[in-house]
Amino acid sequence: RPPMPPPPGAPTARLLFLTDLHWDRHYVPGSEAACPDPLCCRGAAHPGPGGAGFWGEYGKCDLPLHTIEALLAQLPGAAPFAAVYWTGDIPAHDVWQQSRQDQLLALRTVTGLLRRHLGALPVYPAVGNHEATPVNAFPPPYVRGNQSSAWLYDAMAQAWQDWLPPPALRTLRAAGFYTVQVWPGLRLVSLNMNFCSQANFWLLINSTDPAGQLQWLVGVLAAAEQAGEKVHIIGHIPPAHCLRSWSWNYYHIVNRFEGTIAAQFFGHTHVDEFEMFYDEETLTRPVSVAFVAPSVTTYINLNPGYRVYEVDGAYPGSSHAVLDHETFILNLTEANVPGAEPRWQRLYRAREAYGLPSAFPADWDQLIRRFQDDERLFQRFWFLFHKGHPPREPCLAACKAALLCALRTGRSADPSLCQPLRPALPFPRIQALWQQRRLC
Repeated sequence: RPPMPPPPGAPTARLLFLTDLHWDRHYVPGSEAACPDPLCCRGAAHPGPGGAGFWGEYGKCDLPLHTIEALLAQLPGAAPFAAVYWTGDIPAHDVWQQSRQDQLLALRTVTGLLRRHLGALPVYPAVGNHEATPVNAFPPPYVRGNQSSAWLYDAMAQAWQDWLPPPALRTLRAAGFYTVQVWPGLRLVSLNMNFCSQANFWLLINSTDPAGQLQWLVGVLAAAEQAGEKVHIIGHIPPAHCLRSWSWNYYHIVNRFEGTIAAQFFGHTHVDEFEMFYDEETLTRPVSVAFVAPSVTTYINLNPGYRVYEVDGAYPGSSHAVLDHETFILNLTEANVPGAEPRWQRLYRAREAYGLPSAFPADWDQLIRRFQDDERLFQRFWFLFHKGHPPREPCLAACKAALLCALRTGRSADPSLCQPLRPALPFPRIQALWQQRRLC
């Protein structure tokens, strides 16, 4: 049964969604913004114009702590939030020089910042791929000793113990995932998507279900179904970016529990997009949508941003589905003018921007169809995809074909999902274009 709009006057809830903060503790305003290194805006400040802006910079740069603090400081002025979903990637992109101490400093500093500014608001984190060092290296739980991830998971459990109950902390310590009740009728599952990552070399040993996480997920969803609970799934890496075997199994699970999974929320790509899930028999009926929210960081060449989801609220019979979402940005061109104050502004509201009757899976499927023929609407999406700072090169036929295919693809390496789309492009060419635009 597809989700129905809530009855008139039914309560709604606002969820703050933060992802990919990427704090660079070596960020220096006025330093070189266009350097040959993989990460810029660090080192000595240069006199005169052209250096890194005070609040951040368009380019290969991450964020200073004061920009993340400014984002959090202005939140109390917004309408109240029911909870916070925070899907990881805390440290900067200087992956070649990070130690475990660096990663733990980033974890504790940013966690402390969130606790200070968000007060008693419940925060539900997920583990990003940049939390480890070496980056992406997450050994399965059966790897013990110094090579294991215990140093990271133990520190997370300690840092987040005020936010999560003991059973959630136990599975977090074991393998970086957990489940918790958000409020009566709504359960949260936080997945460790590093166990599906194409960049995690430990998965060469076993990529099917290396931490038993999918098996555990099925158990949690079956219990939720039995108890009449709805489930929100959060994670860092979106499912279509996963290794094929894991991704297809996850797609199968979403199909089986489409009546229980109310929403899916991910990050990692730094841009504003979504991934569709269809019934496995015909690949035509939309059963779920994975929302992929834009990053807080500027990396690469973006405005800082964050997302707010409006969901069906806490009442008997609630769908707990996403009803709408808003994206907020800090326009760096304006903010970095000398003497200016940082002004976080709403970039757009989804239903208003795209003319959606609701924000259920069928509406997003219909939007992809509309993108094919309505070029103006697609170019509006391209602008918002980049948080209001698109690249100079326009998105023409091949780029558009690859992007529409990505939106329709909730499982990796499946050419059949893109066959109904126009303009048609050979799938290997589409995959090559996807690789070119990946920022993380």
